[in-house]
Amino acid sequence: MSFVTPKKMLLDAQKGGYAIGAFNVENMEMVLAVVAAAEELKAPVMLQTTPSTVKYASLDMFHAMVSARAKKASVPVALHLDHGTAFDLVADAIEVGYTSVMIDGSHDSFEMNVEKTKKVVEFAKTKGIPVEAELGKVGGKEDDLESEGNANTDPKEAQVFVERTGVDSLAIGIGTAHGFYAGEPVLEKELVSKIREVVDIPLVLHGASGLSAEDVKECIARGMCKVNFATELRVAFTDATKKLYKENPDVFDPKKSGKLSMEAVKEMVKSRIMICGSAGKGE
Repeated sequence: MSFVTPKKMLLDAQKGGYAIGAFNVENMEMVLAVVAAAEELKAPVMLQTTPSTVKYASLDMFHAMVSARAKKASVPVALHLDHGTAFDLVADAIEVGYTSVMIDGSHDSFEMNVEKTKKVVEFAKTKGIPVEAELGKVGGKEDDLESEGNANTDPKEAQVFVERTGVDSLAIGIGTAHGFYAGEPVLEKELVSKIREVVDIPLVLHGASGLSAEDVKECIARGMCKVNFATELRVAFTDATKKLYKENPDVFDPKKSGKLSMEAVKEMVKSRIMICGSAGKGE
């Protein structure tokens, strides 16, 4: 229990036909809210930070917050570097104590992505840390990371990529995008099934904020084992803060807004855990 790598929880999810909710956190309040939601629903959970979030504070600051809370948690909690952009950043996260990392070479050529990912995997294995990679592109913008358009993942390339890199989990492009969708998302959900037939490691769904519960559930049924949520947690947090100060402009104690924002994020996380089907899986 408590602070763990997500390798077992993802393999258990793959075997059990559900997914692990992976939630991007920006501050202490969001860390507390995500773990509180997971404990209430007895669900294993992953907390994530992006490169820009790390710049906002630091790897060791977020590790300290998450590990301190996780060590007292009643459910498995993992800390994941989301969209690691370079070997040095990923290696630093591992050395600091992150229990999972992602190297995102999806903007590079296939061969460069293979080489970049393989280098990270070889280093991470010496530390016992699992690695997520991305093949194909998830469009939209997340923090400082922006991708123009989407490039869905080719199943044959996915099979070769996994064999050559030895990666532990794979984020695939099926038409999702980071951030909220400007229109109705068009997902190639059949791709999940096709890739699952040729790839035996857990598959990851990025860009879940704004997708319908039905779409997420179908992707999970087809083989997705990890689902990332980011934008809608930020919106829940800031909307609660805005509402408080609009209705009570004389409030000056940040703990008051923090408590309301934590509650809003906690309820959002609980609803996403239910969609993932992971409630009760952390007992």
